[in-house]
Order: sequence, then C-alpha cells, then structure tokens
Amino acid sequence: MAKVTRDDVARLAGTSTAVVSYVINNGPRPVAPATRERVLAAIKELGYRPDRVAQAMASRRTDLIGLIVPDARQPFFAEMAHAVEQAASERGKMVLVGNSDYIGEREVHYLRAFLGMRVSGLILVSHALNDNAAAEIEAWDARVVLLHERPEAIDDVAVVLDDLSGAKTAVEHLLGHGYPYVACMGGTADTPAVGDPVSDHVEGWRRAMDEAGLPTEGRLFEAPYNRYDAYQVALGVLSGPDRPPAIFCSTDDQAIGLLRAARELRIDVPGELGVIGFDDIKEAALADPPMTTMASDRSAMARAAVDLVLDDGLRVAGSRRERLKVFPSKLVVRRSCGCE
Repeated sequence: MAKVTRDDVARLAGTSTAVVSYVINNGPRPVAPATRERVLAAIKELGYRPDRVAQAMASRRTDLIGLIVPDARQPFFAEMAHAVEQAASERGKMVLVGNSDYIGEREVHYLRAFLGMRVSGLILVSHALNDNAAAEIEAWDARVVLLHERPEAIDDVAVVLDDLSGAKTAVEHLLGHGYPYVACMGGTADTPAVGDPVSDHVEGWRRAMDEAGLPTEGRLFEAPYNRYDAYQVALGVLSGPDRPPAIFCSTDDQAIGLLRAARELRIDVPGELGVIGFDDIKEAALADPPMTTMASDRSAMARAAVDLVLDDGLRVAGSRRERLKVFPSKLVVRRSCGCE
C-alpha cells in the first residue's frame, strides 16, 4: 500500500500543501476554521501520519525535551521525571531522560547528546554543574531551565523550592515537641555550598537552632542521599554515646534509612527519637512509623519548567527575580516527629 503523503491530503481537502502544513504544525500562519476542518477530515480519511523526522530536519527542532537528573533510581528524581513527562505530554512533547550519576563528565555527555539531537529544550537537574557543561550550553545557545537545583556555573532560568525556609520550618516543628536539640543529617563532603537544596536544608537547620539558642557544633552528620548508605551512617550515629534526641534529614531517602537503623537498634520512634525528612516521596506515608516531612508540589514545578523551556521568550533578558520561580514547601505531619 502506497504511503500517504501531504500532497494526497492537500488534493482531497482541495487546498495547498502549505495549508496542510499550517494545520499540522498549528502555524505559523492562521487557517480558516472551515479549511482546517476539511484538512483534518482528509487526514483522518487517508490515515495520514506526519513524518516527524522530516519536520525536525526542516525546523531544526524536534518534539523532544531533554531531561538530565542525577539518579532516576532515587524516588524523588523518579517522581520528578514522571511529573516532567506528564507536563511535556500535555504540550505535545516527549522526554528523553539521562542519568548523570552525580558525575560531571556524564552530565556533559548527555548535554552534548541531547543538544545534538536538536531537542526543543533542556531541563537540567544538576548536582554541581561544572565549567565544561556550562560552556557546552553556551556553545549551543541552548534553551535550558534548571530544575530543583541552581548551580553557580550557569545563570539561567530556574524553577526551585524554598528549601531554606522549609528546612527551618521542619526543625522548628521538632523543637516544638520539646526535644532538647535537633541534629541534622546533611549531604556529603562534595555537596556544593551554594545552589544545592541540601546545602539550603543544612542552613535552614542552623538558623532554627541558632534562633532557639542551641549549638550546632558536632550535631551535623555527613551522609549520602540514598537510604542504603544513609542507613550505614545512621547505625553509627545511633549507636554512639551521644545519641541525638531528634534528627532532621535532608532527604526522605536518608530518613527511611535512619528509621530502618533505629528499628534494628530497638530505638522507639518517636518516643526516644524524633525524625523529620524532606521531599514527601510516596514511601514516606508507608514508613514505620509514617514519616513527617516537607512536601513540594512537583507537578506544578515540572509544569513550570516545561512551560519555560518551550517559551520562545525564554532567553529574553529579565530581572533575576523574573528568571527564578520559587515554590513553597509544606509541612506534612505524620507520627515520626511525635505527633499523633
């Protein structure tokens, strides 16, 4: 059976191939409603399917959005990637996902690969964007939106959470339960000091402790973001002679690892140890006990990032405030903090 072409659609609809193109691509020129209906009817009758490769070659853009995350195996990034995919689908786009594994060279690899595919835009969740990656973005004059993190190496449009205020709220909530002090499970030694959510979580913890007149020295514990390695760190912390009465964890994954360690050591949560996480991943509600945490509206953040990356006016100069969309976080109360 011969392949149906745009010419076939134009003949059946009694119009030009250019008009068929305008209907399929929703522009760049308007089409009269009656003509549009004839074209759509012809497309349906003939079973015409547009050649997306040819369209991409002609426009030098594809219907693809590149998304680079540190590790899609972690629930937070998996949920964020799913939210981006849903938001992109609403705009008629598909998403390509690459995992940097917190490695700068791998991040550059995906940047080059996605930009070489002429993606419509790139959404970047970067742990610590290096100069090579920033130069790659600049060389391609790419349409980029930073999501969740805002590395110092690039000053571009970003969609982030008010992590500092959220962390401060979480620690204040724990202190409100009467715990003598709150320790913090932060990031690792290579966590960026600026632009990284975990750094902001640690700063929020410090401010809450300072305002309560409590010292922080010796009460910050380095831990990887995932639950498995955080569990090992937690075993050491909870087995020590100066076991903290309450711990604020920078990620829910860390907190889940902490709860597992507490259960193995027969430490009652929240009777002997108060715990709060950050992110409100779906598993937080199923933890034992159910975990108090700070929630973010990932769907709204993903939609904002997709809208920005597809906006033709994205790279128009504007104030720093206009180029930064900040979303609030919300305390989700469950039992791990001491609430009933």
